[in-house]
Amino acid sequence: MAGDLVSATYCVRQPFSQAEIGHFKSVILVSRMNLFWGLNWKAIPQNLTERSAVDRPDIVIGCVDSRAGRTVIHLKVTGHQSDVSYYLDLGNHANGGQFVLGQPWNWRNRRNATRLRTAPEILPELIDPALDNDGQPSCSALEALERQEPFVNQTLANHALGLLARLFRYGAIEHHGAFVNLQSNRVQPLAIDPKIWKRLRRRGRLLIQQAA
Repeated sequence: MAGDLVSATYCVRQPFSQAEIGHFKSVILVSRMNLFWGLNWKAIPQNLTERSAVDRPDIVIGCVDSRAGRTVIHLKVTGHQSDVSYYLDLGNHANGGQFVLGQPWNWRNRRNATRLRTAPEILPELIDPALDNDGQPSCSALEALERQEPFVNQTLANHALGLLARLFRYGAIEHHGAFVNLQSNRVQPLAIDPKIWKRLRRRGRLLIQQAA
């Protein structure tokens, strides 16, 4: 969430420095982008809740580490009150993760077979709170590394940015996400195919049933 503060463990797995400990992650990242690319973006260091106003952005990018947080984003971009065009979700685990670009079903993206399904639609286990862990941050650098290999976040972010760059530059994409595994050095693209969406959704529901 945007209200997160940089802790010492973030400096192990993410590109933050010791001097940035105690500062809001959102403010630091937006300040960097403004400095590098001459932008005038504004950071809002607040947690997103069900009462938060999302002022109809063209694209929402979610990088949260809990299913509860992802559920809030999913609810904010979905439904007749939302005008969001795209929702890019990034999620990680110990050795990799996935990123999915979708068109949430809302006022702008009507229900049809060609609409890009979002991550929660394809992978329902991503928003099932029963599958969440304790939700506690790592208390030491060693524990942080045991939970997740270094460079996982950066690798996923670079792949996701590459997808957006192709969409903005060419106006079309062949895949709308991928599954990344740093342990095996494999990247499995997510094809724009309703059959694959259905297969993944069925697998996710099975995981939820097993955890119940």
